[in-house]
Amino acid sequence: MGVVLGANRYGKAENRVVRITRDTPVHTIEDLSVTSQLLGDFTAAHQVGDNALVVPTDTQKNTVFAFAKKYGVGSPEDFLLTLGRHFVDDFDWITGGCWQAEQYTWDRIVVDGKPHDHSFVRSGRETRTAVVQIDGDRTHVLGGVTDVVVLKSTGSEFTGFPIDQYTTLQEATDRILATSVTGRWRFLPEAVAEGLDYNALYASITEILLATFASTHSLALQQTLFAMGKAIIEAHPAVAEVKFSTPNKHHFVVDLAPFGLENPNEVFYAADRPYGLIEGTILRAGVEPAPGAWSGIPGFA
Repeated sequence: MGVVLGANRYGKAENRVVRITRDTPVHTIEDLSVTSQLLGDFTAAHQVGDNALVVPTDTQKNTVFAFAKKYGVGSPEDFLLTLGRHFVDDFDWITGGCWQAEQYTWDRIVVDGKPHDHSFVRSGRETRTAVVQIDGDRTHVLGGVTDVVVLKSTGSEFTGFPIDQYTTLQEATDRILATSVTGRWRFLPEAVAEGLDYNALYASITEILLATFASTHSLALQQTLFAMGKAIIEAHPAVAEVKFSTPNKHHFVVDLAPFGLENPNEVFYAADRPYGLIEGTILRAGVEPAPGAWSGIPGFA
């Protein structure tokens, strides 16, 4: 019985790089956590310890910082594309890889009604994400967002579900709907090849996501999830598919009757676990699936 090496990749994870652009008195800040992982034939390294084709993870880390200086960031998608193409083009034996980023947002501190030139405060509403996957002649780009905590205090119901001997949940025609949205969207390869304004797309997509969540009268979180993805795809021809992971943030009405008080959906107990976990993919009809774009990206249906 023989033993062979299976799928593998390697790199340097979570390189935290902060880029300050200070060529004018008004500084800007770009804050990323970047992971670089390479694909190629690394059989000799695994089986006999021959490192002739192993680009050190330290080199990958240094490249992230050097490219932040040389090229700036611009958008995390463009920055990752620049990194990926460098490793694939400059090392003949590197056949591809996966480059991922989280971007953290900073707002200018306001002093006497004016945004300060060089002082910032971390903004905590969401974390932007990006992924670039290169495998041979195929390049996939994913935009995304995590930790978008949203809540609507009405305009949501949940009724008509099956009931058996273990069902205790009561039907609700007026409930709180809350979730922490993690979403990723894949861009069509031909759109990536032509070039995209990823920053503008991110701003528009997140605005659509929030507006759709707010304006959809929800009969279930699944319905809201689909509506958000559908709205994004319809608004942006460059988007091939959208994936969401939306854990419920349950809010249960507190029984105040023992204290002689009524509670018409005003006081709730927020439970952190267990929670419903709703995941789904919304696809543009007729678009070729791209499972390689999602390789190694956990947490989605």
